[in-house]
Amino acid sequence: MNYQKLTAEECLKELSVNEQVGLSDAEASERIEQYGPNAFAEAKKKSMVQLFFAQLNDPMIYILLAATLVSAFLKEYTDAVIIIVIVLFNAIFGMIQESKAEKSLEALKQLSSPFAAVRRGGKAFEVPASELVPGDIVLLEAGRVVPADIRLITAVNLKIEESALTGESVPVDKDASFLGDDDTGIGDRINMAYLSTSVAYGRGTGVVVGTGMSTEMGKIAKMITDEKSTLTPLQKKLAGLSKVLGILALIICAALFGVALIQGRDVMEMLLTAISLAVAAIPEGLPAVVTIVLALGVQRMVKVNTIVRKLPAVETLGSVSVVCSDKTGTLTQNKMTVQMIYQEGNLIPVSAAEYNDFKLLIDGFVLCTDAEVSSDGDRIGDPTELALLDLGIAKKVTKEELEVAMPRVNELAFDSERKMMTTVHRQDDGDVLSFTKGAVDNIIERCVSRDLTGAAFTETDKREVMEAATEMANGALRVLALAVKLGDDSASEDDLTFIGLVGMIDPPRPEAAGAVTEFAAASVITVMITGDHRDTAFAIAKEIGIAQEQSQCISGAELQNMTQEQLNKAVPHLRVFARVSPEHKVMIVKAFQSHGHIVSMTGDGVNDAPSLKAADIGVAMGITGTDVSKGAADMILTDDNFATIKLAIREGRNIFNNIRESVLFLLSSNLGEIFTMFVAIVMGLFSPLKAIHILWINLITDSLPALALGVDPPEDDIMKYPPRDSRAGLFAGGGMVVTVLFGLVIGIITLGSFLYVPFQVLHAQGLEISISAIDEVLRDPLIYSKAQTFAFTVLGISQLFNAIGFKKLHKSIFKVNHLQNKVMIAAFVIGFGLQIAVTEVPFLSELFETSRLSLKEWLCLTALCTTPLWVHEIYRLLSRKGKKS
Repeated sequence: MNYQKLTAEECLKELSVNEQVGLSDAEASERIEQYGPNAFAEAKKKSMVQLFFAQLNDPMIYILLAATLVSAFLKEYTDAVIIIVIVLFNAIFGMIQESKAEKSLEALKQLSSPFAAVRRGGKAFEVPASELVPGDIVLLEAGRVVPADIRLITAVNLKIEESALTGESVPVDKDASFLGDDDTGIGDRINMAYLSTSVAYGRGTGVVVGTGMSTEMGKIAKMITDEKSTLTPLQKKLAGLSKVLGILALIICAALFGVALIQGRDVMEMLLTAISLAVAAIPEGLPAVVTIVLALGVQRMVKVNTIVRKLPAVETLGSVSVVCSDKTGTLTQNKMTVQMIYQEGNLIPVSAAEYNDFKLLIDGFVLCTDAEVSSDGDRIGDPTELALLDLGIAKKVTKEELEVAMPRVNELAFDSERKMMTTVHRQDDGDVLSFTKGAVDNIIERCVSRDLTGAAFTETDKREVMEAATEMANGALRVLALAVKLGDDSASEDDLTFIGLVGMIDPPRPEAAGAVTEFAAASVITVMITGDHRDTAFAIAKEIGIAQEQSQCISGAELQNMTQEQLNKAVPHLRVFARVSPEHKVMIVKAFQSHGHIVSMTGDGVNDAPSLKAADIGVAMGITGTDVSKGAADMILTDDNFATIKLAIREGRNIFNNIRESVLFLLSSNLGEIFTMFVAIVMGLFSPLKAIHILWINLITDSLPALALGVDPPEDDIMKYPPRDSRAGLFAGGGMVVTVLFGLVIGIITLGSFLYVPFQVLHAQGLEISISAIDEVLRDPLIYSKAQTFAFTVLGISQLFNAIGFKKLHKSIFKVNHLQNKVMIAAFVIGFGLQIAVTEVPFLSELFETSRLSLKEWLCLTALCTTPLWVHEIYRLLSRKGKKS
């Protein structure tokens, strides 16, 4: 039921409760059985075992497991152990990453008030908040956290801080007599108090109308739980690649068996060869390389004040095309600040106001507050009043100092009907004066003079004051007026003397405008989403460059009457969404996603949590952000700096580019292995490589340079290009051509080196070179071992040279600063050294069944291995000519 539409009396009747008596203990017990405890439902969590087996649900893993079983059956235990270790390593690594439990619901529980003051059986006492039921009469006072959703019955100067729920930057004045309608947004329901908001001022009573998952906060908890985690662009591409490689491996194995049957080969021999080909088709090091590259990216992002909670989020940043940001606390400072000051016809910025010229106005505003700012920085009170104290501090005057000289002797507290507050102070000479601050209309109605000389406050004077107030209000400033009265200690608010005005706002963060400009240069759209009022939101958006016209703004009331499809059509033109609810924020994110955008949502409040989770990447503020928003986010900005997102996106773009290069490099290597193996088998020859050779290359001489490619530093102009199309595959932009080209080059030189050994033997013996002759020569174990060693060496070392060319495909290797990536240098040296070791170190040579090579052979094979570099240079030149033509 929509209780904000009913009067307090109707609500009490509907819930069958008397305001003065409350529920009886028996009624409360019955209702807790009916409605359940005032707590959030638990989300089901996967066990560690479920997480582990989820990592094995991959076509590539299935094939590797099958290869393990066949290897064990054929007593090739070394191959079987190596493959199973790879599978287990990837599964355990993935399980650890995913086992980081979501903290969103736990944080929401912690936000709940542990105890509530209630009236039951005609007596007031405290009960655990979890025991509240609909119909309970709750007592509210300053400092208390609202323990459930409540329809207010009475509200005496009641102000409630709702920024974490609605985004409203100042406490909301509550009015129990207000009646809303179906279109009244959550931020405008001033006759309601919501779970986990806090009472900033005044007192009130209310009747509980919603508990647990039925509260507005409960709806957010459900939205967080229900929102399915979507795969990132890279995860989708790798999942697709995994399926393709799995199918390819099966096709190759099937084709190989077909050839074997035709050629009448030994079945067991073909099983071993099939395993080798299956292993060759699958880049075993790919999951580990991608994970490690992302993890290293996370470490680099810590240096730019960004904590990444979910590894795949790093690369998602690289394709972000829309940054949706909450206003309060994200684009703005979440701190009301006086910006304009008006006195005697002069409206000027506060920064230009000299204290001595505005002494009475500044002193009056500072003294006429109940807020406090301690010497150690503790801030207590209404944000509006704290802004007035900050005004004094900026002008080198504090409330504490002023009250020593002019102690408060009387006061008349603020209330929502008068919209004013008065304090009376005694001066050193014994005279008294009172300051009255409040809404402009109310203050000027009670003023009779315009200055301390007693000059009359004419209608013309009033118009000038209202014009100044209107000018500030048009700039979305909140305007307060101040008046003074001399010689009256009664706190009277009649016959006042007008002093001046101040205009305040929650100002933009200094770095926000620059970040928005740089986003625009990178073709990234910035969108503001806020619970604040439309005019205020547009003023901030215009100041920092998000929007230029009012038509680019839309309110929550308008969104309420729109379907998701209607919003999808309207969203390309919109840049500011004001007075929105948590449900609206999720709609907005999905609307941009419907146009193919990769959406980043930035926020710090509880109300941002569902949209943070719905977005492709959620970004929470580390300092001002609530635990709920941090729990729902993919990454956290530790400095609460909106501009840090720009650095994170830059890093994300570079990480994706590096991962793409690593993937293409690994696949070109695998293609080279497949080409070498398949062509040799089709020709009727022995296998050029053993399964252990391929595993070694895939895990060592491929993976090391692939990791080095993954940490390549970004290019200077990386933020001058539009974000990549998230729908584009890993092979877009010539990726397929590069993969096939270098795969074939590596395959050809590997197969060539394998055939060179029997060619040399046949040539030395003066025999005719033919397939049957080569096959006969390779039946000699020593010659076959030497030929396999040649192929193994060329395949391994050519990958190292290939990685150097892959480092910057569009640049000449002679123009790249190779010293910039020291990891690549280390990978090359270590990879080359290990490749020498498996041939020249006796126990390794025995394990890998290789033959020792002479220095001349090493030099010749190394020269052959540089072939990919020269092909890279030719490809680059042809690509440039193609673009010019």
